[in-house]
Amino acid sequence: MTGSKRRLAALGTMIPEITLPGGDADLEKWAVIACDQFTQDRSYWEDIKKTVGSSPSALNMIFPEVYLEDAGRENRIRSIHKTMASYRADGVLAPPQQGCIYIERGTSYHQRRRGLVLAIDLEHYDWKPGSQTLIRATEGTVPERIPPRMEVRRSAPLETPHILLLIDDEADYLIPALGERAKKGTPLYRTPLMRGAGEISGWALDTETDWMVLTEGLEELAGRSKTRYGGGNPFLYAVGDGNHSLATAKAVWEEYKQAHTGEENLEQHPARYALVELENIYDPGISFEPIHRVIFGSGLEEIRAALSELPGFSSHTVASPAELSQLVAELPAKLPAGNRYGLIGEGRYILVETETTGIATEELQPLLDRLISDSGPAIDYIHGEKELFRIADREKPPAGERPVTGLLLPPVKKAGLFQTVARSGPLPRKSFSMGEAVEKRFYLECRKLFD
Repeated sequence: MTGSKRRLAALGTMIPEITLPGGDADLEKWAVIACDQFTQDRSYWEDIKKTVGSSPSALNMIFPEVYLEDAGRENRIRSIHKTMASYRADGVLAPPQQGCIYIERGTSYHQRRRGLVLAIDLEHYDWKPGSQTLIRATEGTVPERIPPRMEVRRSAPLETPHILLLIDDEADYLIPALGERAKKGTPLYRTPLMRGAGEISGWALDTETDWMVLTEGLEELAGRSKTRYGGGNPFLYAVGDGNHSLATAKAVWEEYKQAHTGEENLEQHPARYALVELENIYDPGISFEPIHRVIFGSGLEEIRAALSELPGFSSHTVASPAELSQLVAELPAKLPAGNRYGLIGEGRYILVETETTGIATEELQPLLDRLISDSGPAIDYIHGEKELFRIADREKPPAGERPVTGLLLPPVKKAGLFQTVARSGPLPRKSFSMGEAVEKRFYLECRKLFD
């Protein structure tokens, strides 16, 4: 093990062996958006299936969550694992190469977002509140969501990541410096992404010198974190996206470790690690977007009555979706000591104002949890304002369907996230999203997981 690898191991980080699609692959058809997107839009995923056709694609290796409750889940998982094995055996994937990959992603919202694909050690991660590990969850994890996702990862021949981890590099030095080194070489890949999601390019970081630059930068950030957040254990990585996916990886590793106690080389098993993309929270290409709510089975007035329990509650009707969006978005500048929400349903738009302080979900989510528990409505979490209005903005539900109410949340500030998590633990679940729905990570790189 080289000097950089030993030092990285102490930082919960590993230089992985990454495999990419072979030279003949159509990368635009291969790369597919994260499985937890468009969970209320089957047409999106059906269109992707038509676009991919018979071409090799990451679509055939993932389980879009829009289908999680459908019949035939076990058969679908078997098919996913079979496809992974065949892609490895039949040369669809190129031989693995050890190293990290520096990434630049462009979208219609941001010209460039920079990242680094590497692997993290799940022994240094714990999603539970109060965790003092190097890698910490930023949002509440719902234990009930983990088992069905474990079925997909358990025994999977490959993993392909949509998890995004964050570092707190206020000078925005480390990843750009690695990018300058990587871009002296030829790109490993460069491709447009389907459905108007922009484009992505990746370059190798595969030398000991590259890894030492990474090591020294991470060591500096980890050391600084000991005092920056009020003392305590180092806090290097915060989960920016994919909290439940990383929790699933952790659960599968703990399960495997327990079942194979005493086995030779257990601690080096690939399941101990998870492939992720690392980004800097201060990268100009990263914006924090709210994750909106849709409540199925409760009408607009019922939700307004529930929200009336919030301190300083008031509400009034506005004329249009555009006006509602504008008023909710004005929150940070106009109401620094309160929160605004928008209600959408039955062809109406209602602005809710409260005196709640802090992040908008802190007082809202417990209230919604009680509503769901008491009366049986269902809730879903929606990335993107456009998608929220598509689902909720209708005069009345079709015959036989439940009423639908959309809940528009205000903008989220990204500064101070590490300090808040270090001080108070994870935020309420689904508090923020890194960018709009189409800016989410696309599956592209792979890593061996189980034989």
